[in-house]
Amino acid sequence: MKFLDQVKIYVKAGDGGSGSPSFRREKFIEYGGPDGGDGGKGGSIILRSEQNLNTLIDYRYQQHHKAERGENGMGQNRTGKCGKNLILKVPLGTQVFEEDNKTLIYDFIKSGEEFIAAIGGRGGLGNTRFKSSTNRAPKKFTKGSLGEEFTIWLQLKTIADIGIIGLPNAGKSSLLASITNANPKIANYQFTTLNPNLGVASYDDKEITIADIPGLIEGAHEGTGLGVQFLKHIERCKSLLHLIDITNNDLEEAYHQVKNELKNYSPDLLKKRELIVLNKTDLIDEEQAEEIKDKFSKKINGEVLTLSTFKKESVSKIKAKLISYVS
Repeated sequence: MKFLDQVKIYVKAGDGGSGSPSFRREKFIEYGGPDGGDGGKGGSIILRSEQNLNTLIDYRYQQHHKAERGENGMGQNRTGKCGKNLILKVPLGTQVFEEDNKTLIYDFIKSGEEFIAAIGGRGGLGNTRFKSSTNRAPKKFTKGSLGEEFTIWLQLKTIADIGIIGLPNAGKSSLLASITNANPKIANYQFTTLNPNLGVASYDDKEITIADIPGLIEGAHEGTGLGVQFLKHIERCKSLLHLIDITNNDLEEAYHQVKNELKNYSPDLLKKRELIVLNKTDLIDEEQAEEIKDKFSKKINGEVLTLSTFKKESVSKIKAKLISYVS
């Protein structure tokens, strides 16, 4: 499934049905009088959040959505059938913006939430409604009102307990695959991950949702590389796991490079809890890995752990620590 986190769509609620100007025409009834029913209400456009969706790709190929029109009223005081509501399913974390793509209308933060994007038109009144003591045979009726229509933007910001950040090729996808049920693409080159990947990790009857954010390089907040389009997904994560390749020549520089991109995008990102993990310890000796960790820990204000995704004990230790970061 392709990933899409922003799309513009057009929504049109159904128009209301018109009222009926009918008169009774029945045998043996001398003065039949008006019997026109009201028109039915038009269907509305409703957005509903779904837990099992993680992309807006469906709306790329179908951008116009129209709800059903209400039926006209009929004789014998029969009201027209109301138009069916059109329900559009969106991923959890979707934000709805006006046509300017700046004014936020609604934010889906819980599964099963509903938002009426366009209200259906009211049905018109039949001539029976206008009968009075002075007007026994009214011909007046009203047409149904038009349903609302808008052009709106949908933006998806991934909601996860933990967001894995770091430079390209730091091993983020390998970590996600080793501790969750996700199957991200893994390869020995930069920018293997082109879209955020989500996975669920289980530990001691507890579950946490983890997002693998594509690698951040210098200038990402300005659009360099995969750029700002994926930085926004970090905003919804409760805590961050900062992954660094332990074989990097300058760990401190690698750490601050990613932190600077977060700061330049939004200073609020620096307020999130952060677990720093030195990955790929299987490429060097254990003693050397501990020495590098101790030296790096003295320069960084934060908890630092080591990891090898090839060792179950190491992966299990990370999972246990992540649970404590979201509880």
